Amino acid sequence: MVSADEYISMCTEPGAEFIKEKMLESNANRLIVAACTPKTHEPVFESVLESMDMDPSFLEFVNIREHSSFVHRNNKPGAQKVAEDAIKSAVARANLLEPIQIREVDITKKVLVIGGGVAGLTAAIDLAEEGYEVHLVEKAPTIGGKMAQLDRTFPTDDCSI
Repeated sequence: MVSADEYISMCTEPGAEFIKEKMLESNANRLIVAACTPKTHEPVFESVLESMDMDPSFLEFVNIREHSSFVHRNNKPGAQKVAEDAIKSAVARANLLEPIQIREVDITKKVLVIGGGVAGLTAAIDLAEEGYEVHLVEKAPTIGGKMAQLDRTFPTDDCSI
C-alpha cells in the first residue's frame, strides 16, 4: 500500500508526530520525505523511524527545495517536472532499501599521500602531526612540485624552496 500526505512543516515535532501517526495507520515500512535539505532535517525523520523500532536506513529523502524550487524558480512547470521525477526516483529506490549494517572496525593509522607538491607536503605534515604514519610518493626526483620550479616568490622575493 502506498500513502502520500502533506503537512506544512514536517521537520517540527508536530510534523514528526503526524508522520508517525500516518505510518502506523497505513502500516508503512518505508518513509519518503520530499521537502527541504536533508543536511539539517534528515536526523528528524530518522528519529521518527527509530521511535517506531524501524531501521533509519528505510528513509529516502528528496530535496525538492534546493534541487527543484530554487533552481527552477523562474520556470514553475520545469520545477514541477523535476520534483515529480525526483519523487518517482525516490519511490523506486525506497522499494530496494535494505537495513545498513553498522559495525566498528579497527583502523591502522597509516596514510599514503600521492604527490610531493605544496598540497601533498602540507597534508603529509598535518597527518603526521596527528599521529599517522605517512608514506609520501612523488614521481619526480625532487619534492616541491610547481613551487620547486620557481626561482623567487612574490611579494617577498624569497627563494621558493
